[in-house]
Amino acid sequence: MANPLLLPLLDRARRLRYPTLFKLTALAFAISVLWPDPVPFIDEIVLGLGTLLLANWKQRKAPPETPAGESRPPS
Repeated sequence: MANPLLLPLLDRARRLRYPTLFKLTALAFAISVLWPDPVPFIDEIVLGLGTLLLANWKQRKAPPETPAGESRPPS
């Protein structure tokens, strides 16, 4: 069950794209490691952001190959 104090923060973080979410997670982790408990629930925030980060991490598909002699239209 989600902590009601952290739910608004994680809901907002759920809408972030990968680069921003990664930077936010890295910053929260660095603060947690360098300065223990500066913010209450910082460890839970880092775990929640890490979960969102892994959930948003997708493998990029390779562009489809075109047969020899055919040219792809520019996109």
